Amino acid sequence: MATLTSALGRFGRRVADIVAECNYAQRRMLALRTAPDLYRADRNKAPDTYAEFLFRTSSALLHEPAASGRSRGRLVS
Repeated sequence: MATLTSALGRFGRRVADIVAECNYAQRRMLALRTAPDLYRADRNKAPDTYAEFLFRTSSALLHEPAASGRSRGRLVS
């Protein structure tokens, strides 16, 4: 019985990890697709004015965890 419980717990954690990873990927793709730089011809050029800088960074910014908060490349909640 204990083996079945621990196996179900491991399975549940794996499912939760997969869902968390998919959620992160979805949020990241949304941020990349809605970034103003995506639609500019000169997107690799530095902004000329402060107003242009503010516009180019106006999209949703995602908080990336610190290196100590990551475990072997995976996100840690």
